[in-house]
Amino acid sequence: MMIRLTTPLTEEMVQSLKAGDQVLLSGVIYTGRDAAHKRLVEALDHNEPLPFDLQDAVIYFVGPAPAAPGEIIGSCGPTTSYRMDAYSPRLLEVGLRGMIGKGKRNQEVVDAIVAHKGIYFGAIGGAGALMAHCIKKAEVIAYEDLGTEAIRRLVVEDMPLTVIIDTQGHDLYQLGREAYLHYARKD
Repeated sequence: MMIRLTTPLTEEMVQSLKAGDQVLLSGVIYTGRDAAHKRLVEALDHNEPLPFDLQDAVIYFVGPAPAAPGEIIGSCGPTTSYRMDAYSPRLLEVGLRGMIGKGKRNQEVVDAIVAHKGIYFGAIGGAGALMAHCIKKAEVIAYEDLGTEAIRRLVVEDMPLTVIIDTQGHDLYQLGREAYLHYARKD
């Protein structure tokens, strides 16, 4: 069953999600990769204002390709998430609710997801053109000097995602591996 969600994501909304759930996400999300994350954390460390309100926000780990003429945005497949692991716990601590990327997260991130009732969604790697079709509006809102890695405010509609790590710390990558090994032993 596909679950439809609209941002902002509240704690109540994400607590009902379980690792493996399929989601169609709509609303406002933000882009950011490691360089932008580093600047966000530095701003927090220096008590400087952030370019957007992190409370119940979702960050998509992506650096989109330039848009073709007439297009809103270029191909925008997910970036490998571990590159943001050094910064994600701090952002979750101050209100970030959701993250979208691909690949595993370290234990510190999993612990922060549980402690702050966050959620980690997986996006389809290699399907950047499909993901771009879900984006209805895109505008650079911060760190324009980072080029493709600048922070963008995106309006998305029915972005297909999978819950990878839920608020309880259940990790689909681990659960899937365990299920495979369980069934492989039966043969």
